[in-house]
Amino acid sequence: MENRNTNYWIPIVMASCLAIGLYLGNILTPGKVAPQSLGESRYQKMQDIIQILDGRYVDDVDSEELFETTIGDMLHKLDPHSNYIPAKDLKAMNESIEGKFGGVGIRFFIIRDTVCVTNVLPNSPAMRAGLKSGDKILEVDGKKVVRVKISNEEIMGMLKGTENTSVNLVVLREKKKLKKKVVRGSIPVESVLAAYMIDKTIGFVKIEQFSMATSSEFQEATAKLKAQGMKKLIIDLRNNGGGVLTGATDIADEFLKAGIPIVETKGKHTSSYTYRATSKGSLENIQVAILINAYSASASEILAGAIQDNDRGTIIGRRSFGKGLVQEDVMLRDGSNLRLTIARYYTPTGRCIQKPYSDDYEEYMQDHMGRYDNGEMYKVDSTLLVDSLKYKTPKGKVVYGGGGIMPDIFVPYDTTGSTWYYTQLRYTNVFTTFAFDFVQGKRTKWSSPSDFKRNFKVSDEVLNQLTSFAATEYKIKLDKKEFNISKKLISEVLKAEIARQIWVEEGYYEVYNDFDAEVQRAIRFFK
Repeated sequence: MENRNTNYWIPIVMASCLAIGLYLGNILTPGKVAPQSLGESRYQKMQDIIQILDGRYVDDVDSEELFETTIGDMLHKLDPHSNYIPAKDLKAMNESIEGKFGGVGIRFFIIRDTVCVTNVLPNSPAMRAGLKSGDKILEVDGKKVVRVKISNEEIMGMLKGTENTSVNLVVLREKKKLKKKVVRGSIPVESVLAAYMIDKTIGFVKIEQFSMATSSEFQEATAKLKAQGMKKLIIDLRNNGGGVLTGATDIADEFLKAGIPIVETKGKHTSSYTYRATSKGSLENIQVAILINAYSASASEILAGAIQDNDRGTIIGRRSFGKGLVQEDVMLRDGSNLRLTIARYYTPTGRCIQKPYSDDYEEYMQDHMGRYDNGEMYKVDSTLLVDSLKYKTPKGKVVYGGGGIMPDIFVPYDTTGSTWYYTQLRYTNVFTTFAFDFVQGKRTKWSSPSDFKRNFKVSDEVLNQLTSFAATEYKIKLDKKEFNISKKLISEVLKAEIARQIWVEEGYYEVYNDFDAEVQRAIRFFK
């Protein structure tokens, strides 16, 4: 039977082929050059320059790296947050966003050229294989990793891998070598690092970043705290550089009544969109305080701005970073990624909190250093409180745009007890390494962080051990005068680091928050 549809298309197809043939014949005829668009011409110029450098420059040139660096510099001329991500770096970036990766489930660090397991995650492949905190990894798949120069990144690369594949380890435990075969699984990248009750009514939650899993982690953590009697909540967003926008909007939704605006996004090539709270909020009757600092950015500022602008809670600390731009990922054909700014976001009162950018990328990213220099870390910078950037919340509270979220309660940066000797201890691995050694044989001595807080005191004997250890292992000579000035601070940090070795981040924060200025200010505010 004749197919009329097929016959109908034959003349059109033949005509198209003829047109394409004529076009190709024209541009391929000797002596004729196909016209280039302006964009093609610029791209060709870039290729020509890189080829000349590759062929004639005085030293070796990594043309691939040069090309990728050029792309990054070009994007930073537009704004500081548009970025190019090479294919080799994209996997790690996606792990952070998705909140999981294929691996074995241990925390480790390298001490004295030895890979030391500090913690084994509950229900992880490593736990099922019988690894324990305190184990020292000697070999990974037959490759020696002890007493050789090796980085954390290299070890991570050897331990990570596709789920259900195996990795063979040789570990040292109490002078005994053990072989362990670990079948890799899906390991969560936890963004809610700590959630515990400070007292009978005040809960504390530390959020390190915003991934796709953050809101569900937060809901699970706060449900646990509510069951323990939580009426007030401190959310710690200090040093949280942001991440997935919906992680922040979903958490804001927990506190706000249905229909209340959370954040609005606007861009030249994107439709304006306002994220609004739904009726599902489970924390609408919980008092909330949010801690921020100069490293709280992006999604952290969205959450803080939504709470502040809707008169829903109190922001405590110091001015946040000031990132008010929204990025979208565009996958390129070679597997690399273009992270392009497509919109600005505006808090519920209409503030754009993106700080100024003069195309000096380094200066922009190092803005916090300028805050130290101009004294803003110690008192509010009144020059930022400009009338043209003034907005009012529904209850009449004045808030400002123009560069970050300004806290409702300012807490100056605490330098009490800080000395050069303390700084050397803090910014090397002295505390972590000493704490790892200290807890060997003591991991079951205390039943919980609260038991540890009550019953463990950093004695002068332990401090003497620490200073001797620092001098021997890290060549940090004891300065007795500076040690006496910093003694209280050193004791506090050491106690928290010992708790971290046993109970991971939750242990650290439960101990250290007793000394933390912003946390203590939030507690006083609630009471």
